[in-house]
Amino acid sequence: MGPSSGRSPDDGAAEPLALVARVGNALRLATVDALAVGQGLVAGMTLADARARCPTLVTRPADPVADALALDRVLEAMRRFTPMVALDAPDGVILDIMGCAHLFGGAQALAQQARALAGYSSRHGFGPNAMAARALARHGERGNDVAALPVAALELDDGALAALRRAGLRTIGDLARRPMGMIAARFGEQAVTRLRQILGEAPSPIAPRRPSAPIRAEARFPEPIARTEDVMDVIEDLLDQAARQMEARKLGGRRFVIRLLRSDGARQGLAIETGQPVRDSAAVLRLLRERIDTMADPLDPGFGFDAVLLAVPRVEPLVERQQAMEGEAARAGEANIVALIDRLGIRLGPDNVRRLQPCDRHIPEGAQTFVPATQAQPQSWPAAPDRAPRPLLLFNPPQPVAVIAGVPDGPPQRFRWRDRLHEVRLAEGPERIAAEWWRRRDGHQPGGAGRTRDYYRIEDGDGRRYWMFRHGLFGEETEICWYLHGLFA
Repeated sequence: MGPSSGRSPDDGAAEPLALVARVGNALRLATVDALAVGQGLVAGMTLADARARCPTLVTRPADPVADALALDRVLEAMRRFTPMVALDAPDGVILDIMGCAHLFGGAQALAQQARALAGYSSRHGFGPNAMAARALARHGERGNDVAALPVAALELDDGALAALRRAGLRTIGDLARRPMGMIAARFGEQAVTRLRQILGEAPSPIAPRRPSAPIRAEARFPEPIARTEDVMDVIEDLLDQAARQMEARKLGGRRFVIRLLRSDGARQGLAIETGQPVRDSAAVLRLLRERIDTMADPLDPGFGFDAVLLAVPRVEPLVERQQAMEGEAARAGEANIVALIDRLGIRLGPDNVRRLQPCDRHIPEGAQTFVPATQAQPQSWPAAPDRAPRPLLLFNPPQPVAVIAGVPDGPPQRFRWRDRLHEVRLAEGPERIAAEWWRRRDGHQPGGAGRTRDYYRIEDGDGRRYWMFRHGLFGEETEICWYLHGLFA
Protein backbone atom coordinates (compact mmCIF):
# COMPACT_ATOMS: atom_id res chain seq x y z
CA MET A 1 0.00 0.00 0.00
CA GLY A 2 1.23 3.49 -0.74
CA PRO A 3 1.64 5.94 2.13
CA SER A 4 -0.54 9.02 2.49
CA SER A 5 0.47 11.66 -0.02
CA GLY A 6 -0.28 14.80 1.95
CA ARG A 7 -1.52 16.55 -1.22
CA SER A 8 -4.05 19.27 -0.42
CA PRO A 9 -6.97 20.27 -2.69
CA ASP A 10 -5.22 23.54 -3.50
CA ASP A 11 -2.27 21.68 -4.93
CA GLY A 12 -4.24 20.51 -7.94
CA ALA A 13 -3.66 17.13 -9.53
CA ALA A 14 -1.36 17.90 -12.45
CA GLU A 15 1.97 18.40 -10.66
CA PRO A 16 4.33 15.66 -9.45
CA LEU A 17 4.44 15.27 -5.68
CA ALA A 18 7.19 14.01 -3.39
CA LEU A 19 7.65 13.69 0.35
CA VAL A 20 11.01 14.99 1.54
CA ALA A 21 13.09 13.95 4.54
CA ARG A 22 16.47 15.12 5.81
CA VAL A 23 19.12 12.39 5.59
CA GLY A 24 22.40 13.56 7.02
CA ASN A 25 22.99 17.04 5.68
CA ALA A 26 20.89 16.62 2.56
CA LEU A 27 17.21 16.71 1.77
CA ARG A 28 16.20 13.57 -0.09
CA LEU A 29 12.98 12.29 -1.60
CA ALA A 30 11.36 9.81 0.76
CA THR A 31 8.36 8.92 -1.42
CA VAL A 32 7.24 9.96 -4.90
CA ASP A 33 3.90 9.64 -6.64
CA ALA A 34 3.22 8.20 -10.10
CA LEU A 35 3.60 11.57 -11.85
CA ALA A 36 7.00 12.05 -10.24
CA VAL A 37 8.07 8.56 -11.31
CA GLY A 38 7.08 9.51 -14.85
CA GLN A 39 9.50 12.45 -14.59
CA GLY A 40 12.34 10.11 -13.65
CA LEU A 41 12.30 10.83 -9.94
CA VAL A 42 12.89 8.03 -7.45
CA ALA A 43 13.03 7.75 -3.69
CA GLY A 44 16.50 8.50 -2.32
CA MET A 45 17.31 11.21 -4.87
CA THR A 46 18.46 14.52 -3.45
CA LEU A 47 15.93 17.33 -3.62
CA ALA A 48 18.38 19.49 -5.58
CA ASP A 49 18.68 16.85 -8.32
CA ALA A 50 14.93 16.35 -8.32
CA ARG A 51 14.35 20.10 -8.72
CA ALA A 52 16.81 20.18 -11.60
CA ARG A 53 14.89 17.44 -13.40
CA CYS A 54 11.41 18.61 -12.49
CA PRO A 55 11.10 22.32 -11.54
CA THR A 56 7.34 22.00 -10.95
CA LEU A 57 7.80 19.31 -8.30
CA VAL A 58 5.51 19.85 -5.29
CA THR A 59 7.05 18.71 -2.02
CA ARG A 60 5.77 18.06 1.47
CA PRO A 61 7.75 17.04 4.55
CA ALA A 62 7.69 13.32 5.17
CA ASP A 63 5.85 12.25 8.31
CA PRO A 64 6.83 8.66 9.22
CA VAL A 65 4.62 8.69 12.33
CA ALA A 66 1.52 9.63 10.33
CA ASP A 67 2.40 7.00 7.71
CA ALA A 68 2.72 4.34 10.43
CA LEU A 69 -0.68 5.30 11.87
CA ALA A 70 -2.24 5.18 8.40
CA LEU A 71 -0.71 1.73 7.84
CA ASP A 72 -2.14 0.56 11.17
CA ARG A 73 -5.59 1.71 10.07
CA VAL A 74 -5.20 -0.21 6.81
CA LEU A 75 -4.17 -3.30 8.77
CA GLU A 76 -7.21 -3.06 11.02
CA ALA A 77 -9.47 -2.62 7.97
CA MET A 78 -8.04 -5.80 6.40
CA ARG A 79 -9.36 -7.88 9.28
CA ARG A 80 -12.63 -7.86 7.38
CA PHE A 81 -11.09 -10.42 5.00
CA THR A 82 -8.94 -12.55 7.28
CA PRO A 83 -7.71 -12.50 10.87
CA MET A 84 -4.20 -13.43 9.66
CA VAL A 85 -2.96 -9.94 8.85
CA ALA A 86 0.60 -8.76 9.45
CA LEU A 87 2.59 -5.62 8.73
CA ASP A 88 5.07 -5.85 5.87
CA ALA A 89 7.51 -3.04 6.64
CA PRO A 90 7.87 -0.35 5.62
CA ASP A 91 4.65 0.27 3.69
CA GLY A 92 2.76 -2.98 3.13
CA VAL A 93 0.53 -5.58 4.70
CA ILE A 94 0.44 -9.35 4.23
CA LEU A 95 -2.87 -11.23 4.28
CA ASP A 96 -3.09 -14.99 4.64
CA ILE A 97 -6.22 -15.64 2.52
CA MET A 98 -5.87 -19.39 2.29
CA GLY A 99 -9.33 -20.87 2.76
CA CYS A 100 -11.24 -17.57 2.70
CA ALA A 101 -10.64 -16.04 -0.76
CA HIS A 102 -13.67 -17.87 -2.22
CA LEU A 103 -15.91 -16.04 0.26
CA PHE A 104 -15.15 -12.77 -1.57
CA GLY A 105 -15.35 -14.05 -5.15
CA GLY A 106 -11.76 -15.19 -5.54
CA ALA A 107 -8.32 -13.71 -4.96
CA GLN A 108 -8.55 -10.97 -7.58
CA ALA A 109 -11.99 -9.86 -6.39
CA LEU A 110 -10.70 -9.83 -2.81
CA ALA A 111 -7.77 -7.65 -3.86
CA GLN A 112 -10.12 -5.16 -5.54
CA GLN A 113 -12.33 -5.00 -2.44
CA ALA A 114 -9.30 -4.56 -0.20
CA ARG A 115 -8.00 -1.69 -2.33
CA ALA A 116 -11.41 0.02 -2.28
CA LEU A 117 -11.68 -0.43 1.48
CA ALA A 118 -8.20 0.95 2.15
CA GLY A 119 -8.69 3.97 -0.10
CA TYR A 120 -5.10 3.91 -1.42
CA SER A 121 -3.48 2.94 -4.67
CA SER A 122 -1.51 -0.26 -4.22
CA ARG A 123 0.37 -3.16 -5.77
CA HIS A 124 -0.47 -6.68 -4.77
CA GLY A 125 0.90 -10.14 -5.39
CA PHE A 126 -0.30 -13.67 -4.71
CA GLY A 127 2.19 -16.32 -3.68
CA PRO A 128 2.32 -19.70 -2.00
CA ASN A 129 4.11 -18.13 0.97
CA ALA A 130 4.65 -14.69 2.48
CA MET A 131 8.15 -14.18 1.02
CA ALA A 132 7.00 -15.02 -2.51
CA ALA A 133 3.94 -12.76 -2.20
CA ARG A 134 6.10 -9.88 -0.99
CA ALA A 135 8.60 -10.37 -3.82
CA LEU A 136 5.84 -10.54 -6.46
CA ALA A 137 4.10 -7.43 -5.09
CA ARG A 138 7.28 -5.34 -4.97
CA HIS A 139 9.26 -6.67 -7.96
CA GLY A 140 6.87 -8.71 -10.11
CA GLU A 141 5.71 -7.53 -13.52
CA ARG A 142 4.82 -10.73 -15.34
CA GLY A 143 2.11 -12.57 -13.40
CA ASN A 144 2.93 -14.99 -10.62
CA ASP A 145 6.12 -16.47 -12.09
CA VAL A 146 8.58 -16.35 -9.19
CA ALA A 147 11.44 -17.58 -11.39
CA ALA A 148 11.14 -14.48 -13.60
CA LEU A 149 11.68 -12.08 -10.70
CA PRO A 150 14.96 -10.13 -10.66
CA VAL A 151 17.55 -11.05 -8.05
CA ALA A 152 16.73 -7.73 -6.34
CA ALA A 153 13.65 -9.55 -5.00
CA LEU A 154 15.99 -11.36 -2.59
CA GLU A 155 16.50 -7.94 -0.88
CA LEU A 156 20.15 -8.61 -0.10
CA ASP A 157 22.70 -5.90 0.62
CA ASP A 158 24.11 -3.89 -2.28
CA GLY A 159 27.39 -5.80 -2.30
CA ALA A 160 25.73 -9.19 -2.65
CA LEU A 161 23.37 -7.95 -5.38
CA ALA A 162 26.29 -6.46 -7.32
CA ALA A 163 28.17 -9.75 -7.04
CA LEU A 164 25.14 -11.64 -8.39
CA ARG A 165 24.90 -9.34 -11.39
CA ARG A 166 28.62 -9.54 -12.08
CA ALA A 167 28.22 -13.31 -12.17
CA GLY A 168 25.54 -12.95 -14.86
CA LEU A 169 22.69 -14.02 -12.55
CA ARG A 170 19.78 -11.72 -13.36
CA THR A 171 16.69 -13.62 -12.23
CA ILE A 172 15.60 -15.93 -9.44
CA GLY A 173 15.39 -18.71 -12.02
CA ASP A 174 19.05 -18.18 -13.00
CA LEU A 175 20.09 -18.48 -9.38
CA ALA A 176 17.84 -21.46 -8.61
CA ARG A 177 19.59 -23.53 -11.27
CA ARG A 178 22.90 -23.23 -9.45
CA PRO A 179 23.93 -25.55 -6.60
CA MET A 180 22.99 -24.18 -3.19
CA GLY A 181 26.47 -24.89 -1.86
CA MET A 182 28.05 -22.74 -4.54
CA ILE A 183 25.57 -19.91 -3.86
CA ALA A 184 26.34 -20.01 -0.14
CA ALA A 185 30.09 -20.01 -0.75
CA ARG A 186 30.07 -17.09 -3.20
CA PHE A 187 27.13 -14.94 -2.06
CA GLY A 188 26.52 -15.86 1.57
CA GLU A 189 24.09 -17.97 3.59
CA GLN A 190 21.48 -15.23 3.53
CA ALA A 191 21.17 -15.53 -0.24
CA VAL A 192 20.41 -19.23 0.11
CA THR A 193 17.87 -18.62 2.88
CA ARG A 194 16.01 -15.92 0.91
CA LEU A 195 16.07 -18.03 -2.26
CA ARG A 196 14.65 -21.09 -0.51
CA GLN A 197 11.94 -18.97 1.14
CA ILE A 198 10.83 -17.47 -2.19
CA LEU A 199 10.80 -20.93 -3.81
CA GLY A 200 8.77 -22.34 -0.90
CA GLU A 201 11.50 -24.75 0.17
CA ALA A 202 11.89 -23.01 3.56
CA PRO A 203 9.18 -21.57 5.79
CA SER A 204 8.52 -17.83 5.78
CA PRO A 205 6.02 -17.42 8.59
CA ILE A 206 4.23 -14.17 9.32
CA ALA A 207 3.49 -12.72 12.75
CA PRO A 208 -0.15 -11.65 12.54
CA ARG A 209 -1.18 -8.87 14.82
CA ARG A 210 -3.86 -10.10 17.13
CA PRO A 211 -6.66 -7.69 18.05
CA SER A 212 -6.70 -6.76 21.68
CA ALA A 213 -9.51 -8.12 23.80
CA PRO A 214 -12.11 -5.42 24.42
CA ILE A 215 -12.38 -3.85 27.87
CA ARG A 216 -15.76 -5.05 29.14
CA ALA A 217 -17.56 -5.95 32.35
CA GLU A 218 -21.12 -6.98 33.07
CA ALA A 219 -23.43 -7.83 35.96
CA ARG A 220 -26.59 -9.93 35.72
CA PHE A 221 -29.11 -10.23 38.56
CA PRO A 222 -31.39 -13.06 39.66
CA GLU A 223 -34.02 -10.44 40.55
CA PRO A 224 -34.46 -7.09 38.74
CA ILE A 225 -33.20 -3.98 40.50
CA ALA A 226 -35.03 -0.67 40.18
CA ARG A 227 -33.44 1.90 42.52
CA THR A 228 -31.10 4.34 40.81
CA GLU A 229 -28.62 4.19 43.69
CA ASP A 230 -28.45 0.41 43.39
CA VAL A 231 -27.76 0.76 39.67
CA MET A 232 -25.01 3.30 40.35
CA ASP A 233 -23.42 0.95 42.91
CA VAL A 234 -23.35 -1.79 40.27
CA ILE A 235 -21.86 0.60 37.70
CA GLU A 236 -19.14 1.59 40.18
CA ASP A 237 -18.27 -2.06 40.71
CA LEU A 238 -18.10 -2.59 36.93
CA LEU A 239 -15.87 0.47 36.59
CA ASP A 240 -13.51 -1.03 39.18
CA GLN A 241 -13.35 -4.26 37.16
CA ALA A 242 -12.64 -2.31 33.96
CA ALA A 243 -9.98 -0.27 35.77
CA ARG A 244 -8.16 -3.45 36.80
CA GLN A 245 -8.21 -4.68 33.19
CA MET A 246 -6.85 -1.36 31.94
CA GLU A 247 -4.21 -1.21 34.67
CA ALA A 248 -2.88 -4.59 33.60
CA ARG A 249 -2.44 -3.25 30.06
CA LYS A 250 -1.26 0.25 31.15
CA LEU A 251 -4.28 1.80 29.46
CA GLY A 252 -6.81 4.46 30.36
CA GLY A 253 -10.35 4.88 29.05
CA ARG A 254 -11.46 7.82 26.91
CA ARG A 255 -15.03 6.60 26.23
CA PHE A 256 -17.26 4.63 28.59
CA VAL A 257 -20.57 3.11 27.45
CA ILE A 258 -23.21 1.72 29.84
CA ARG A 259 -26.06 -0.56 28.68
CA LEU A 260 -29.02 -1.18 30.97
CA LEU A 261 -31.19 -4.18 30.07
CA ARG A 262 -34.71 -3.94 31.44
CA SER A 263 -36.79 -6.96 32.34
CA ASP A 264 -39.36 -6.08 29.64
CA GLY A 265 -36.69 -6.23 26.91
CA ALA A 266 -36.11 -2.47 26.59
CA ARG A 267 -32.55 -1.14 26.60
CA GLN A 268 -31.12 2.13 27.81
CA GLY A 269 -27.68 3.53 27.14
CA LEU A 270 -25.33 6.06 28.66
CA ALA A 271 -22.03 7.20 27.18
CA ILE A 272 -19.42 9.70 28.31
CA GLU A 273 -16.06 10.79 26.96
CA THR A 274 -13.13 12.19 28.87
CA GLY A 275 -10.46 14.66 27.79
CA GLN A 276 -7.62 12.49 29.06
CA PRO A 277 -7.33 8.72 29.57
CA VAL A 278 -8.57 7.78 33.04
CA ARG A 279 -9.21 4.65 35.05
CA ASP A 280 -10.38 6.30 38.25
CA SER A 281 -13.85 4.83 38.77
CA ALA A 282 -14.90 7.67 41.12
CA ALA A 283 -14.14 10.32 38.46
CA VAL A 284 -16.02 8.39 35.79
CA LEU A 285 -18.95 7.85 38.15
CA ARG A 286 -19.16 11.61 38.79
CA LEU A 287 -19.39 12.25 35.07
CA LEU A 288 -22.09 9.60 34.72
CA ARG A 289 -24.12 11.29 37.43
CA GLU A 290 -23.66 14.60 35.57
CA ARG A 291 -24.96 12.94 32.41
CA ILE A 292 -27.99 11.48 34.22
CA ASP A 293 -28.78 14.90 35.72
CA THR A 294 -28.77 16.49 32.25
CA MET A 295 -31.03 13.85 30.68
CA ALA A 296 -34.55 15.00 29.84
CA ASP A 297 -35.74 11.41 30.40
CA PRO A 298 -33.78 10.01 33.38
CA LEU A 299 -33.30 6.32 33.95
CA ASP A 300 -36.66 4.60 33.74
CA PRO A 301 -36.31 1.20 35.42
CA GLY A 302 -39.88 0.06 34.58
CA PHE A 303 -40.13 -3.31 36.31
CA GLY A 304 -36.41 -3.27 36.98
CA PHE A 305 -33.10 -3.98 35.26
CA ASP A 306 -31.94 -7.54 34.63
CA ALA A 307 -28.36 -6.68 33.65
CA VAL A 308 -25.87 -3.82 33.39
CA LEU A 309 -23.11 -3.92 30.75
CA LEU A 310 -20.03 -1.71 30.63
CA ALA A 311 -17.73 -1.27 27.62
CA VAL A 312 -14.67 0.95 27.15
CA PRO A 313 -14.41 1.14 23.34
CA ARG A 314 -11.77 3.87 23.28
CA VAL A 315 -8.59 3.46 25.30
CA GLU A 316 -5.17 5.13 25.23
CA PRO A 317 -1.86 4.43 26.98
CA LEU A 318 -1.77 5.60 30.59
CA VAL A 319 1.40 5.06 32.59
CA GLU A 320 1.53 5.41 36.35
CA ARG A 321 3.21 8.64 37.43
CA GLN A 322 5.36 8.94 40.50
CA GLN A 323 4.53 11.88 42.73
CA ALA A 324 7.26 14.49 42.92
CA MET A 325 8.12 17.04 45.58
CA GLU A 326 8.24 19.85 43.04
CA GLY A 327 5.63 20.72 40.46
CA GLU A 328 2.89 18.65 42.07
CA ALA A 329 0.69 21.73 42.57
CA ALA A 330 0.93 22.57 38.85
CA ARG A 331 0.02 18.99 37.91
CA ALA A 332 -2.93 19.11 40.30
CA GLY A 333 -4.04 22.33 38.62
CA GLU A 334 -3.88 20.67 35.20
CA ALA A 335 -5.91 17.73 36.52
CA ASN A 336 -8.54 20.11 37.84
CA ILE A 337 -8.77 21.83 34.45
CA VAL A 338 -9.19 18.48 32.71
CA ALA A 339 -11.94 17.53 35.18
CA LEU A 340 -13.67 20.87 34.60
CA ILE A 341 -13.52 20.39 30.82
CA ASP A 342 -15.06 16.94 31.19
CA ARG A 343 -17.90 18.27 33.34
CA LEU A 344 -18.60 21.17 30.99
CA GLY A 345 -18.52 18.76 28.06
CA ILE A 346 -21.15 16.60 29.73
CA ARG A 347 -23.36 19.64 30.39
CA LEU A 348 -22.88 21.58 27.15
CA GLY A 349 -21.80 18.92 24.68
CA PRO A 350 -18.20 17.93 23.90
CA ASP A 351 -18.06 20.03 20.70
CA ASN A 352 -19.18 23.18 22.51
CA VAL A 353 -16.21 23.26 24.88
CA ARG A 354 -13.16 24.31 22.88
CA ARG A 355 -9.63 25.44 23.48
CA LEU A 356 -7.02 27.22 21.45
CA GLN A 357 -4.25 25.21 19.92
CA PRO A 358 -1.15 26.74 18.28
CA CYS A 359 -0.62 26.23 14.55
CA ASP A 360 2.60 26.46 12.58
CA ARG A 361 1.47 29.48 10.60
CA HIS A 362 3.09 32.83 9.87
CA ILE A 363 -0.09 34.92 9.54
CA PRO A 364 -1.44 36.01 12.97
CA GLU A 365 -5.06 34.91 12.40
CA GLY A 366 -3.84 31.46 11.35
CA ALA A 367 -1.37 30.96 14.21
CA GLN A 368 -4.03 29.33 16.40
CA THR A 369 -7.24 27.40 15.94
CA PHE A 370 -10.14 26.25 18.07
CA VAL A 371 -10.48 22.52 18.61
CA PRO A 372 -12.80 20.54 20.89
CA ALA A 373 -11.19 20.59 24.31
CA THR A 374 -11.63 16.85 24.82
CA GLN A 375 -9.73 16.13 21.60
CA ALA A 376 -6.89 18.62 22.03
CA GLN A 377 -3.56 17.32 23.20
CA PRO A 378 -2.04 19.56 25.90
CA GLN A 379 1.00 21.33 24.53
CA SER A 380 2.99 24.35 25.53
CA TRP A 381 2.42 27.58 23.65
CA PRO A 382 5.47 28.54 21.57
CA ALA A 383 7.35 31.44 23.16
CA ALA A 384 8.48 34.39 21.04
CA PRO A 385 10.57 36.62 23.33
CA ASP A 386 11.90 38.77 20.46
CA ARG A 387 8.50 39.48 19.01
CA ALA A 388 6.50 42.62 19.78
CA PRO A 389 3.41 42.04 21.97
CA ARG A 390 0.18 41.13 20.24
CA PRO A 391 -3.39 41.69 21.45
CA LEU A 392 -5.48 38.91 22.94
CA LEU A 393 -8.54 39.95 20.93
CA LEU A 394 -8.14 39.52 17.17
CA PHE A 395 -10.70 40.23 14.48
CA ASN A 396 -11.00 37.49 11.90
CA PRO A 397 -11.20 38.72 9.23
CA PRO A 398 -9.47 42.06 9.97
CA GLN A 399 -11.79 45.04 9.74
CA PRO A 400 -11.09 47.71 7.07
CA VAL A 401 -10.48 51.26 8.31
CA ALA A 402 -9.99 54.61 6.58
CA VAL A 403 -6.60 56.07 7.49
CA ILE A 404 -4.81 59.38 7.01
CA ALA A 405 -1.04 59.08 7.30
CA GLY A 406 1.51 61.89 7.45
CA VAL A 407 3.84 60.23 4.95
CA PRO A 408 2.86 57.47 2.50
CA ASP A 409 4.75 54.72 4.33
CA GLY A 410 4.43 56.15 7.84
CA PRO A 411 2.11 55.30 10.75
CA PRO A 412 -1.48 56.58 10.74
CA GLN A 413 -2.29 59.97 12.25
CA ARG A 414 -6.04 59.64 12.12
CA PHE A 415 -8.42 56.77 11.29
CA ARG A 416 -12.15 56.12 11.10
CA TRP A 417 -13.51 52.87 12.47
CA ARG A 418 -17.19 52.05 12.98
CA ASP A 419 -18.21 55.57 11.93
CA ARG A 420 -16.06 57.16 14.60
CA LEU A 421 -12.98 59.27 14.02
CA HIS A 422 -9.95 58.48 16.18
CA GLU A 423 -6.96 60.78 16.59
CA VAL A 424 -3.70 58.87 16.97
CA ARG A 425 -1.64 60.01 19.95
CA LEU A 426 1.09 57.35 19.95
CA ALA A 427 2.23 54.89 17.32
CA GLU A 428 4.88 52.18 17.38
CA GLY A 429 6.09 50.06 14.49
CA PRO A 430 6.09 48.81 11.92
CA GLU A 431 6.41 45.07 12.47
CA ARG A 432 6.62 43.65 8.98
CA ILE A 433 5.01 40.25 8.32
CA ALA A 434 5.53 38.84 4.85
CA ALA A 435 2.95 36.71 3.08
CA GLU A 436 3.27 32.93 3.29
CA TRP A 437 4.75 32.55 -0.19
CA TRP A 438 5.49 28.85 0.34
CA ARG A 439 1.77 28.10 0.59
CA ARG A 440 1.02 29.56 -2.84
CA ARG A 441 1.58 27.63 -6.01
CA ASP A 442 3.07 30.70 -7.71
CA GLY A 443 4.71 32.05 -4.55
CA HIS A 444 8.21 31.69 -6.00
CA GLN A 445 7.34 34.06 -8.82
CA PRO A 446 7.68 37.86 -8.37
CA GLY A 447 4.45 39.22 -6.98
CA GLY A 448 2.98 35.78 -6.47
CA ALA A 449 3.44 35.65 -2.72
CA GLY A 450 0.72 38.16 -1.85
CA ARG A 451 0.84 41.40 0.04
CA THR A 452 3.11 42.30 2.92
CA ARG A 453 1.66 43.60 6.18
CA ASP A 454 3.18 46.43 8.22
CA TYR A 455 1.71 46.30 11.73
CA TYR A 456 1.50 49.32 14.07
CA ARG A 457 0.52 49.50 17.72
CA ILE A 458 -1.69 52.59 17.99
CA GLU A 459 -3.04 54.55 20.95
CA ASP A 460 -5.75 57.13 20.38
CA GLY A 461 -6.58 60.24 22.37
CA ASP A 462 -8.87 58.29 24.73
CA GLY A 463 -6.11 55.88 25.66
CA ARG A 464 -7.50 52.93 23.68
CA ARG A 465 -4.89 50.80 21.97
CA TYR A 466 -5.25 49.11 18.60
CA TRP A 467 -3.29 46.79 16.34
CA MET A 468 -3.47 47.93 12.72
CA PHE A 469 -1.63 47.03 9.56
CA ARG A 470 -1.03 48.49 6.15
CA HIS A 471 -1.72 45.85 3.48
CA GLY A 472 0.86 46.31 0.75
CA LEU A 473 3.99 48.36 0.13
CA PHE A 474 4.11 51.84 -1.32
CA GLY A 475 5.88 51.81 -4.66
CA GLU A 476 4.83 48.21 -5.37
CA GLU A 477 1.06 48.37 -4.93
CA THR A 478 -1.35 50.75 -6.65
CA GLU A 479 -3.95 50.56 -3.89
CA ILE A 480 -2.96 50.47 -0.23
CA CYS A 481 -5.57 49.39 2.33
CA TRP A 482 -5.52 49.59 6.11
CA TYR A 483 -7.07 47.08 8.49
CA LEU A 484 -7.73 46.98 12.22
CA HIS A 485 -6.70 43.50 13.36
CA GLY A 486 -6.92 43.55 17.15
CA LEU A 487 -7.55 45.42 20.38
CA PHE A 488 -5.14 45.54 23.29
CA ALA A 489 -6.58 45.19 26.75
